[in-house]
Amino acid sequence: MNMEESEEIEYDEAIEVVDTLIVSDIHLGSEVSRSKQLLDIIKQFHFKRLILNGDVFDDLNFKRLSKSDWKFLSYIRKISGHKVDSEVIWVIGNHDGVAEILSHLLGIEVLEECIWEFENKKYLALHGHQFDSFITENARLTDIASYLYLLLQKVDSEQQQLSRWVKRTSKKWLQLSDSSADSAIAYAKKKDAQFVFCGHTHIPLIKEHDGILYCNSGCWTDRPSHYITICSRHGIQLRECF
Repeated sequence: MNMEESEEIEYDEAIEVVDTLIVSDIHLGSEVSRSKQLLDIIKQFHFKRLILNGDVFDDLNFKRLSKSDWKFLSYIRKISGHKVDSEVIWVIGNHDGVAEILSHLLGIEVLEECIWEFENKKYLALHGHQFDSFITENARLTDIASYLYLLLQKVDSEQQQLSRWVKRTSKKWLQLSDSSADSAIAYAKKKDAQFVFCGHTHIPLIKEHDGILYCNSGCWTDRPSHYITICSRHGIQLRECF
């Protein structure tokens, strides 16, 4: 691993100031990970906190990481160790492996969930696999389905129109997205949080129930990719990157 520290952090010229930036499901090491595009997006913001909300890695086989993946990790390590008024928070996902290894890799603590307050309201972020009983009860079938979908993404690499159509029309996928949202909202209610942020399903979604807003930040293996920003001026925004 060659991640050299630097005294200066490079930002793009057009900086947007937000309180929180949330991304999930980057799947570094996957052939369809868009780590270069994500790094370009992160450099466009000045934030108080950056939340990597699970599945930063596809697995812990670091030989699969591309140059773009290593550049992304290097930049995250820089900003997490740099003395600026911001923090990087890593919430573990089901693909990420052992938390201790990840914590050592980037020099930041890896959490099961993250709770914070902004403008006198309580926010909660967790990956969301905790609400997906299907992957634990059908691990082998899940692996096969994930492999087939990856092949479809690679074949359909330019616009991913076919893979996006499969996701939009898959009843199982949509049921998982909806049930995960409901479970996350119920969990947030127990935590007295007004907002809950998840990933895992790879389906960007905003849903409100019982006075609690659920936001899913999508993923960085599909086109378009999605991310979430939180600020005083615009509130919570689910944004996309082609």
